[in-house]
Amino acid sequence: MANKFKIKRGLNLSIEGVAEKRMLEVSQAEFFAVKPTDFHGLIPKLLVKTGATVKAGDGLFYDKNNADIIYASPVSGEVVDVVRGERRKILEVVIKADSAIDYKKFETGNPASLSGDEVKKSLLEGGLWPFVKQRPYDVVANPGKAPKAIFVSGFNSNPLAPATDMVVKGRGEALQAGFTALSKLTEGSVYLGIEAGSGVAEFNGLKDVTVNEFEGKHPVGNVGVQISQVAPVDKGEVVWTVQIQDVIAIGEYFLNGIYDASRIVALTGSEVIKTGYYKVMLGSSIKPLVESNVTKGTELRYISGNVLTGLQIPAEGYLGSYDNQVTVIPEGKHFRFMGWAWPGFTRPTVHKVYLSKLLKNKVWKVDTNENGDIRAIVMSGEYDRFVPMQILPEFLIKAIITKDIDKMEQLGIYEVAPEDFALAEYACTSKLHLQEIVRDGLDLMMKELGN
Repeated sequence: MANKFKIKRGLNLSIEGVAEKRMLEVSQAEFFAVKPTDFHGLIPKLLVKTGATVKAGDGLFYDKNNADIIYASPVSGEVVDVVRGERRKILEVVIKADSAIDYKKFETGNPASLSGDEVKKSLLEGGLWPFVKQRPYDVVANPGKAPKAIFVSGFNSNPLAPATDMVVKGRGEALQAGFTALSKLTEGSVYLGIEAGSGVAEFNGLKDVTVNEFEGKHPVGNVGVQISQVAPVDKGEVVWTVQIQDVIAIGEYFLNGIYDASRIVALTGSEVIKTGYYKVMLGSSIKPLVESNVTKGTELRYISGNVLTGLQIPAEGYLGSYDNQVTVIPEGKHFRFMGWAWPGFTRPTVHKVYLSKLLKNKVWKVDTNENGDIRAIVMSGEYDRFVPMQILPEFLIKAIITKDIDKMEQLGIYEVAPEDFALAEYACTSKLHLQEIVRDGLDLMMKELGN
């Protein structure tokens, strides 16, 4: 029987544009990109040049600080561009895809019969290691440090998030193979967090994994919240995290010997004409998804991910390496009479300052307007409602701003990631960019104490 946890704090954002539960067909994108910027802290060293021909699974670049970690191509085709930014920083490796994907074949085997070192070596060679992240620091896991446990969140509670039953449907065999492989990488437990009452058939009877059941509001689906409840990260400890679709990709790798970068992606948002689910490859241009499928006559924000943690991209931009959702909402470049003080029914309210607080079941059409500028931080305790972890979030934010490393350690910096503060950032009356602040704090800790 699964252990049950009830999260009493949090907030579900009721906004327009949830994906209808239907699989839709879409033509394969012509261009794909793998973005080193998706992998925080990575210093990429290229393995290919413009004009090179690659198969799906061939390495595109590796980590300068750990040459064993390979970042692979999701498709076969020709490398047509290496996009660089300031100081020649590599931003994208762009591939023009073949009409039919040609996969590089790897020698794998049944993970149940492999040792932990063999599983690790195989994942590194196959380009799947970047799917394994670690806490502290929320970066690609250091394969040289054994984790005390591995955590997988089996559901997503972010706004307009993909439904779990849609992304795992029919993938039970690969899911099991993936969990078996992960179980070889730790002497501790592999934990799967599932949503209470979800009834996802693929989660029934899984082996090599400990199932925990969670009930509550967002961010209950964040793996950080689940870690905080089950096995908080203390100084000197490491836990690894893997997304549920990446577990499936790991399983497919051991079952079939290929790097399968296909994902079920939800197309969401109030400005999408036909929402739903699509099977695409990681790094795909979103152009085939949104072309002729969004409203006209207004400026739009395209987001790889969700409205709280996602990254703004162009209409022909590329799906992020950890994203399984594309969101399209209106830009917020408009003036409101009386600004935030207008006492109307037209905007949702977290702190019950608008008359819209009376509309209990309203589904809101949101835009990107922040409704104010950054102000001085006020120690009001408001973050506690939105960060349901065993930490003092406001005190941690202040410690990060003042670069007080000792207090950061004492206040739980090792177990948090920027996404854990996304909801608090949305609700913050001081308009602070909390996710950026947390990222800066984690970077400071890595610099001072090492990965």
